[in-house]
Amino acid sequence: MAHLLGADRVTLTLGTRTLLDEVSLGLDDGQRIGVVGPNGAGKSTLLRVLSGIQAPDDGRVTRSGGTRIAVLEQRDDLGTGTVLAHIHGSADEYEWAADPRIRQVHDGLLPDVDMTADVSTLSGGQRRRVALAALLVRDDEVLVLDEPTNHLDVEGVAWLANHLSDRYRGNNGALVVVTHDRWFLDAVCTRTWEVHDGVVEQYEGGYAAYVLARAERARTASATEEKRQNLLRKELAWLRRGAPARTSKPKFRIDAANALIENEPPPRDRMELDRMATARLGKDVLDVEDVTLTFGERTLLDDVTWRIGPGDRIGLVGVNGAGKTSLLRLLSGRLEPTTGRVKRGKTVQIAELRQDVEDLDELAHLRVVEVIESEKRSVVVGGKELTAAQLVERLGFTRERSRTPVRDLSGGERRRLQLLRLLVGEPNVLLLDEPTNDLDTDTLAALEDLLDGWPGTLIVVSHDRYLLERVCDKQVALLGDGALRELPGGVEQYLDLRRDALALPAPAPRSAPGASPAATAAAPTEQASAADVRAARKEVGRIERRLSKIAELEARVHDKMAAQATDHVAVAALDAELRALADEKDELEAAWLEAAEIAG
Repeated sequence: MAHLLGADRVTLTLGTRTLLDEVSLGLDDGQRIGVVGPNGAGKSTLLRVLSGIQAPDDGRVTRSGGTRIAVLEQRDDLGTGTVLAHIHGSADEYEWAADPRIRQVHDGLLPDVDMTADVSTLSGGQRRRVALAALLVRDDEVLVLDEPTNHLDVEGVAWLANHLSDRYRGNNGALVVVTHDRWFLDAVCTRTWEVHDGVVEQYEGGYAAYVLARAERARTASATEEKRQNLLRKELAWLRRGAPARTSKPKFRIDAANALIENEPPPRDRMELDRMATARLGKDVLDVEDVTLTFGERTLLDDVTWRIGPGDRIGLVGVNGAGKTSLLRLLSGRLEPTTGRVKRGKTVQIAELRQDVEDLDELAHLRVVEVIESEKRSVVVGGKELTAAQLVERLGFTRERSRTPVRDLSGGERRRLQLLRLLVGEPNVLLLDEPTNDLDTDTLAALEDLLDGWPGTLIVVSHDRYLLERVCDKQVALLGDGALRELPGGVEQYLDLRRDALALPAPAPRSAPGASPAATAAAPTEQASAADVRAARKEVGRIERRLSKIAELEARVHDKMAAQATDHVAVAALDAELRALADEKDELEAAWLEAAEIAG
């Protein structure tokens, strides 16, 4: 693989905080890197340094000759001008219209965008799509994306994941992406960089593999990390029990995961939660009866009837503008239907998380823990009584940050505080509108852990597929035709329905993680002989033994790195040893997949 981009002992300090401390890493052709880490750890800063937008205080960033980098930043500051001019500049239509790749970008991102409209008049979601399209029609070797899924709906996220996975396969360049969307990380990325405490740790694979690797490393951590280990094991247990696509790993990895979670119970005790929810709510919760909702000439809901019972955990998906937020406002009572009625049970106490965080402005002078204590000094979660300070810590506020005034909180921290205020009120119906906005992956895992023990009715609007699958037991969809549709097949069924509605071809099946291009392209044309099967099974056994040995060697190297953390020369040598082991593991996993296909 050709080397495209590298950082050599890069250091960057902002104020009194060192965001990057002698960080060294490289980006090679064909790699798709997902960047994760706590809010404020320096993920966006790392992207800006690698792309040359921001100079480091020390160290250097190198590019192979002629490597071009395209960057999508979090804010879509497009200025003015037409959509067409922003994407293609002054180029004539004949120069780009015949390119099938460019047409695919137009069809995937801009089907409902007026190409002659001024970008200043577009919605947030449309501006994000235009900004993405302007980069994807280019031919840069390195694409750097900061939160590309912000403002995209489930359908847009799925299209982008398929496009990037197909485009940056093999020797077609490299991708670096910061995102909190864990489904997107798993669908797209082949490696993960975790930014924290001034360092960048590297992991093989997408989000599921990253969680497994962190859990394995956490086993050797000190007792002060016990709480974090338990949370990682719980999330890993759900990953292993989840969709079959997440379990298509070599056997040695499945065995390692099973060893870690053998005593881990399911995330939620469904029967116990239903019993508690019924006790708190009774049999009647929310009944939407013959409801029609119109705005001007638009009909968002057309004679819809929907029964929501005690303990229901429902994910709500749909196209932008279909009425998801309006439906939540109907359920909460903030909006009245045009016709029909919404009947609420006598004991129902609704709490609603809205998309904006401006409701905290009036509390700007208070500290985080004071805000929660003013609501309630203790709350019962999962059968355990937690004080306000414990609840604040459980959702990711360190002791120092819990004493921070609200006015000094970041966007992600304000979002966390919003959630905490809702939960300490102990509602029995919780309405969450895009709860993942501005939250990092660790905070999302903590939120899901908190919701696992929450006995009530939960309705979530989100484009985050991982969250919907993780905390909800069923999904329903608003397809833009005024109807509400049950989705027994989950988000995949919704995407199929949308493809059918738009008469779009289904995406090509993605190859298994780690599969070589040759293995992906080559479909078996004849039945393998008995001798081939025996040989393949022997090869599978040999590879699994070597992979187990590599896992042991990696653990020893990590132990050595921890023991010699202050010796930069030794750490660099050990890092090179880790990379060599990782490269060998990649090759072996690809060979394992090919042999396992024959062995059956």
